[in-house]
Amino acid sequence: METAAHVNRDVPDSARTGASAAEAPAPAGGPAQGRRVPWRRWAEIALLAGPGVVVFVTFVIVPVLMAGYYGFFEWSGYGVPTEFVGLRNYELIFTDGAFLEAMWHNGFILVMSLILQGPVAIGIALLLNRRMRGRSLIRVLIFVPYVISEVIVAIGFSLMLHPTGAVNDVLDRIGLGGLALDWLADPDVAIWTLMLILVWKYIGFAVILMLAGLQGIPDELREAAAIDGASYWQTQWHITLPLLGPTIRIWAFLSIIGSLQVFDLVYVIWGQYVADTAGTSTMATYMVANGRISGEYGYGSAVAVVIFLISLVIALVYQRYVLRRDTEGALTEGVA
Repeated sequence: METAAHVNRDVPDSARTGASAAEAPAPAGGPAQGRRVPWRRWAEIALLAGPGVVVFVTFVIVPVLMAGYYGFFEWSGYGVPTEFVGLRNYELIFTDGAFLEAMWHNGFILVMSLILQGPVAIGIALLLNRRMRGRSLIRVLIFVPYVISEVIVAIGFSLMLHPTGAVNDVLDRIGLGGLALDWLADPDVAIWTLMLILVWKYIGFAVILMLAGLQGIPDELREAAAIDGASYWQTQWHITLPLLGPTIRIWAFLSIIGSLQVFDLVYVIWGQYVADTAGTSTMATYMVANGRISGEYGYGSAVAVVIFLISLVIALVYQRYVLRRDTEGALTEGVA
């Protein structure tokens, strides 16, 4: 006891005060409380994000839930659905050859869109990324088809590709009348006609995305490659394309989702009945023809749910195995 008292007498008062302060527990209103988000910040978040959340829930979440509900009924669209049929609508969907054919058409459009649009868009973007006269005008002209309404594009092409339309007339005038075809009704040609129209319509969007990605590649890398003796094509293959990878993957994702939802062009050009015989029907046109037009709103709702689930699964798989590296690089961990 005397030794302890002697030691305490030798320790300065300031040191004993500091030790006591260090051993004392932190006050209740300390840093832990300071990290809490004030109610004013939550009010600002609700004020700014609230309208967007309400619109999203009203026009996206609620219709999806309602379609899922109506899909279990045989419903004509009037009154409260009462004839519950369970999964019968979904069984009819996957046993109907017309839907399976439409789904195959969507898959064909998806694959061919990636094969045709991707390389062409990258090539045009590389060309327009170089200094050349009239580059701005060319960029505008390439992007113009994308901003034109699908209905206008469909009507224009349906007139030009008619058997007596402008395309066959030009072929006949230049002595190639033997190449004139029924571009819209021949099942062997119609799907390729649709693909050409889709490429013409959406290639501008892909080019703009690729140009935006090229703008983010430093010129110093190309200059260093040129100093090391790399040719132009070696530079593009080993430097430009790898660095353009995130942009290509994002474009591919948007193209895939859009290919699963093709409707306007097919519906306006081929209509609700010709699309089946011409081999250009899609899942969306099948949904409208067998749902709203036929008065089977319950069945149409089930088809809508199937299209939604197919798109959702493909999107999740693509994000998990293709976009994972890009999304992980964009995320930051919270600071403890």
